[in-house]
Amino acid sequence: MLNKVPEITIWFWIIKILCTTVGESFADWINMTLGVGLVNTSLIFTVVLVVVLGVQLRLRRYVPAAYWLTVVVVSITGTLYTDILTDSRGVPLVVSTTVFSAVLAVVFGVWFMRERTLSIHSITSTPREAFYWLAVLVTFALGTAAGDWTLDLTGWGPGMSVLLPTALIAITVVGWRLGGQPVLAFWLAYILTRPLGANIGDWLATPRSEQGLGLGTALTSIIFLVAIAATVVWLSWSHADVTPASEPAGVGVHGRSRTRERLVLAGYAVAALAAALLLHHTSQQPHAAAAAEGESSSAAAASIHLTPAQTVKHFPKGDIGRLERVVTTTRSAVAAGDHKAATTSAKTLETTWDADQPRLQPKDGQAWTLLDGQIDGVLQSVRAPSPDTAAETAALDTLLTSLRG
Repeated sequence: MLNKVPEITIWFWIIKILCTTVGESFADWINMTLGVGLVNTSLIFTVVLVVVLGVQLRLRRYVPAAYWLTVVVVSITGTLYTDILTDSRGVPLVVSTTVFSAVLAVVFGVWFMRERTLSIHSITSTPREAFYWLAVLVTFALGTAAGDWTLDLTGWGPGMSVLLPTALIAITVVGWRLGGQPVLAFWLAYILTRPLGANIGDWLATPRSEQGLGLGTALTSIIFLVAIAATVVWLSWSHADVTPASEPAGVGVHGRSRTRERLVLAGYAVAALAAALLLHHTSQQPHAAAAAEGESSSAAAASIHLTPAQTVKHFPKGDIGRLERVVTTTRSAVAAGDHKAATTSAKTLETTWDADQPRLQPKDGQAWTLLDGQIDGVLQSVRAPSPDTAAETAALDTLLTSLRG
């Protein structure tokens, strides 16, 4: 076969970041906005992944449309797998990040022992391509877990969270330009573009009141899918990313010298240590902005007096019904003493409400503020260091009364 992977140009990285953004926003849109549910969405995209990957593996050369469609689906599926572990199974992000890192190391180890290369310039056989796509899937899952863990540790807003992966990618590029090992630089950048793309997607979709641009998950997904399609059409026409047939497969690709490779590797280690120290330092600081926001929402809601019927009068019944079902599930978990399930359900409530904000708030700003404060009350009670069942139940009952009109 001819090489099944595109030439690594600036176009490769642009479209890769576009794909990772879609992986975050499109998965959230189907899961939460359409109300399909996390598990059902994961099953749907697993089937889609099997189909598109089957088509990709049957091709004998690189075809832009097939290749990038596979990347988009792998991006969405990898994101969903991490979300299932975190939201449905309650697996801590530090655990999933560690596990996916170990799995990726195993994949690379087996791949290298069998093929003696990890170069993406040598994807010229079905076994190599299978290893490649498995590694890509794990990098998306790892990038999702590591990115979410970073946000949990730091409490950074969507705009601020873009800076760390951007800085690490810049360091990786500089290291490569100075003679670092190209294959290592490629896979480091490939992993880091996942949290970068996801953070960009969150920044665009997050409401303005939470330091985002307020585009919503649906519009963000449409914008980036159109951008991906336009780029793929141009690449299909120009062949700007097709490896020449006469170019030999890169089996032992190295930098300028072994000494430079080692020096750059030491630089990468220093950058990783610096990033770890930054995250540790930030995690020790109180996330005052988040606390102040919750307190201000509750205070604003307390000053509003509406009957339950007035509260939901201008909101679509489908949206209110979806929120009511999530709150009911949370209350059942609290009543059963299942704190893990209650916390997971509360997270679903939070993400669903945030995703609906661009549509609901303009319909009735006063009612939206009232519900927003009540939802903050639920989140604070469920996430309290020492949860009080009576307080949780009272907050949930107050919110249910409003939602039922």
